[in-house]
Amino acid sequence: MNICFVGGGNMASALIGGLLKRGFSSARMHVVEINADSCRRLHKDFGVRAESDMIAGGTHSDVVVLAVKPQQMHEVTQRLKPLLGDRLVISVAAGIRAEDLARWLGSQNIVRAMPNTPALIRSGITGLYALPGVNEERKVNAQTILAAVGKTLWLESEAMMDAVTAVSGSGPAYVFYFMEAMQEAARELGFNDKDARRLVLDTFVGATKLAEASDEKVSELRAKVTSKNGTTERALLSMEKNAVKQHIIGALHAAAERSRELGDELGKEK
Repeated sequence: MNICFVGGGNMASALIGGLLKRGFSSARMHVVEINADSCRRLHKDFGVRAESDMIAGGTHSDVVVLAVKPQQMHEVTQRLKPLLGDRLVISVAAGIRAEDLARWLGSQNIVRAMPNTPALIRSGITGLYALPGVNEERKVNAQTILAAVGKTLWLESEAMMDAVTAVSGSGPAYVFYFMEAMQEAARELGFNDKDARRLVLDTFVGATKLAEASDEKVSELRAKVTSKNGTTERALLSMEKNAVKQHIIGALHAAAERSRELGDELGKEK
């Protein structure tokens, strides 16, 4: 398949790089990007054709990947609509609902994707939702493209995309926030910046690998580290006293609510 990326930012770059790593040809990828410096960078880094001409990119593709900012999406779809035909459209823009894209583009061949930032190192997880009009072959094509930057998860309802946004889309920020707190504590306990960072990052990497390799629930793994009257128990009791788990759960619900609000706000354009 020939792919046209509309927008040449970080996510488009990650997808192009991932596809090239999987043996996809740069000759089958085209980028539409208004920034001339970005066009030169994309061509230099990946060997893909990159230019500002929507017609050149949109008319020679089987799949169009919309990788622009949500606030730019309505304008972009109006430029794309006359060129689209029955091509598959994949949107990686946060907040823009598939039904609104379908209305703007006059097409039901829409797949909405919510990757997260570890996609930049091909370790992401992407939630995918396809409108009912998308056939199986095109769903496979969409999954192939997004799988180039990590794992994928299909959703039966687009309403679940707000939950994906809250859990995995925004999730890396929560992890970094927790890392930040642990590093600060490590420095207070006497470590320098370099050693504090190393201790915390390797702890997160190791714990994640252990959880991924185990069939046990994370609650069971946590219990195995928590000896009676030990140091871990003391720390966890402090967290329970301060309702840390409840606050984290509440924060994810707040993120999901904001995702729903953004969908309402960004979809108002006629």
